[in-house]
Amino acid sequence: MATARYLSGIQPSGLLHLGNYFGAIRNHIAHQDNALYFIADYHALTSTRDPAVLRANVHDVALTYLALGLDPERATLFRQSDVPEVTELTWLLMTTTGMGLLERAHSYKDKVARGISPTMGLFSYPVLMAADILAYDSDVVPVGKDQVQHLEMTRDMAASFNAIYGEVFKLPKFILGTPEPVPGIDGEKMSKSYDNTLPIFAQGKALKKLVMSIKTDSTPMEDPKDPNTCNVFKLYSLFADAPALAEMKANYAGGNYGYGHAKLALLEQIKAHFADAHARRAELMQTPELVEEVLAAGAERARAKAREVLDRARAACGLDPA
Repeated sequence: MATARYLSGIQPSGLLHLGNYFGAIRNHIAHQDNALYFIADYHALTSTRDPAVLRANVHDVALTYLALGLDPERATLFRQSDVPEVTELTWLLMTTTGMGLLERAHSYKDKVARGISPTMGLFSYPVLMAADILAYDSDVVPVGKDQVQHLEMTRDMAASFNAIYGEVFKLPKFILGTPEPVPGIDGEKMSKSYDNTLPIFAQGKALKKLVMSIKTDSTPMEDPKDPNTCNVFKLYSLFADAPALAEMKANYAGGNYGYGHAKLALLEQIKAHFADAHARRAELMQTPELVEEVLAAGAERARAKAREVLDRARAACGLDPA
């Protein structure tokens, strides 16, 4: 039985953080056999206008994935813009996608509400995302909870195209990362847009300062605390094993245990969890050309599959020679 093909992308819009890790990257690393993971630099153009910043962010995403354990012999890691077949596929999908579907996109409404300019790129973002997924005959797409609607829209777009032109596209399924969004240091969903993140590779005093700034309530140290309403405990539970989690719950229930103690315990969990990745990242930073070689090789493999799917779609539409 063939291994299911996993496909997902991550936008290079800044330093990757714990929300990215638990919402997506951890799943990506766990399902890397026969998987394709792309760095969504086309998507990033809706918010990043500095070309030097974009290039640096793309490189950092690739570096992060490799440091966290992605093996380029098992998975295909590539830049989205190195596969131009995806943009042509986007147009083909646009010709059969209803405006109403795009107008219902939560992410578009949310970004416009936060003051981001409502460009056509932002509005048609879900179509490009659908092309990214459908171009490789993907079986499964690991996503965060806030991306489920985009997967559903992808399936709708593929179904609309197939209804007109025949069974061209495979309809993918999805799996979730964390069931709930990872809280940021202010208690809201961790997001670069909210400037409330804990970067995966933050270290030393910078990491400690961020952890110690996590928002908590004003319960006195001597009083019992409710782990279910505590941002520190929510983050701690993402890292800790069962015994450590039970101990932390007992500390909260027993009182005479301050949030400062809990934050220091969280800090140690974060440092231990990413220790090996920090070491690998330091090694990779000494050979930046290796990262580019991985991306180039990945793009070559990805383009071969995307070309096959695009040719199939073009033929269905009548764009091939008679």
